Amino acid sequence: MSERWKIWAMLAPALLVLIAVFVGGLALGVGRSLNYMPIIGLTAPNLDAYRQILRMPEFLPSLATNLYIAVVSTAVSMVLAIASALLMRRAFRGKRLMTFLFSFNLPIPHVVGAIGILFLFAQSGAIARLAYGVGLISRPMEFPVLVNDPHAIGIILEYVWKEVPFIGVVVLAVLQSLGDDYEAVAQTLGATPWQRFATVVLPLIMPATLSVSVLVLAFTFGEFLVPYLLGQTYPATLPVLAVRLFTDPDLNQRPPAMALSILIALISAVMVVLYMALSRRVVRSD
Repeated sequence: MSERWKIWAMLAPALLVLIAVFVGGLALGVGRSLNYMPIIGLTAPNLDAYRQILRMPEFLPSLATNLYIAVVSTAVSMVLAIASALLMRRAFRGKRLMTFLFSFNLPIPHVVGAIGILFLFAQSGAIARLAYGVGLISRPMEFPVLVNDPHAIGIILEYVWKEVPFIGVVVLAVLQSLGDDYEAVAQTLGATPWQRFATVVLPLIMPATLSVSVLVLAFTFGEFLVPYLLGQTYPATLPVLAVRLFTDPDLNQRPPAMALSILIALISAVMVVLYMALSRRVVRSD
């Protein structure tokens, strides 16, 4: 047996389990989204659940909220990650400590960050009470609404806090692997610091930056927990709406819940494809 087949043979048990769980769950979800649920008497597959979801008054506002949160949080995280990586790539005193602190929250779950945002930035949170204590506001309710707000500021803050190090670590690794030779050549040709960044550094780091940011985009679009804790009740994001339908005591809401989940997956896939196409165009233009 060749070495390649030995590797596949060792991986086969784990791969079979993963494929069975994924394919089985996907098939079950697709079946229920097509109104096939014999346990409640639905035995004729159809598209009624998808029609019901698309006709819901909350669907379009929830979709717009989802897109807004995903695009804004990804864009802000990418910009801040690039800026942070540029600052930390140079040698300076305390660089090791700064790098550690920058990547410290990578293993911290999103739920911890969401609870931290809730405790800090809610109108009854620590910052509001501190502002009240020093006399900046006359009562905590005068503190700006940053959690469960219509602009999803609290959700975006949590995603940015969590995803900036995720993107930044990748960008920093690329910058350190490139070294300073390319910029030195540009400097000898008279390029200003901004010109060196725009014409040399940015094109070199953009492929890796876009590749990792598309993961952030897909995650933030389909994530449930953070919008559930920090978002407003209407319009809720699509994942929150799907969970509400799925946990409804009426089992007739299960097919619409699964249809909405399938739509979320399809929209995420379309976003990733469009994002990658745009990324390739940006890279080629550079």
